[in-house]
Amino acid sequence: MTLLIVGIILFLGVHLVRVVSPDFRRSMIASLGEKGWRAAYSIASIATLILLIYGFGRARDVTGVLYNPPVWMAHITITLMLIAMICFVASLLPAGHIATKTKHPMVLSVKIWALAHLLANGETSSVLLFAAFLAWGVILRISLKRRQRAGEITLRPFVSAKYDLYAIIIGIVVWALIIWRVHEWLIGVSPLVI
Repeated sequence: MTLLIVGIILFLGVHLVRVVSPDFRRSMIASLGEKGWRAAYSIASIATLILLIYGFGRARDVTGVLYNPPVWMAHITITLMLIAMICFVASLLPAGHIATKTKHPMVLSVKIWALAHLLANGETSSVLLFAAFLAWGVILRISLKRRQRAGEITLRPFVSAKYDLYAIIIGIVVWALIIWRVHEWLIGVSPLVI
């Protein structure tokens, strides 16, 4: 469990540097340059993600259950994951209505993903992981809203509604693949086994 907690703190900490320590980020960019900072940030992100995944795998073997969600919650989780996947894909494409209306579709997709998994998983390690990601998403969304009001960032302008269609189609395909086999292959649990 300790590795999971350390992994969560380090991974989410790396992804909150801009929020909790913008001066540190600016000083690192000044000393390393933009490319150097991005490289260091990417390496730290990958290393802490590996630690997080390893820690979660280990914690799953030794932690107990906080609550037993009802079986029907799995259906809600699967449905929410479709919405999360569409938002995630929309965040990677030029802005359509989905991206402009949700403002930060990637952050929204993480929050939906975390909430959906909290509904279906009551193990201590899962609750800890998904609650931490949900909290991270809320903190990041508040920070983005403040930065937008301060004029530090601008929202992506609308490009075309065709990107909404692409996001929906690609999101459904990726979601179906995850439900069909990928989740079981990566996590060891099929979302269809209820």
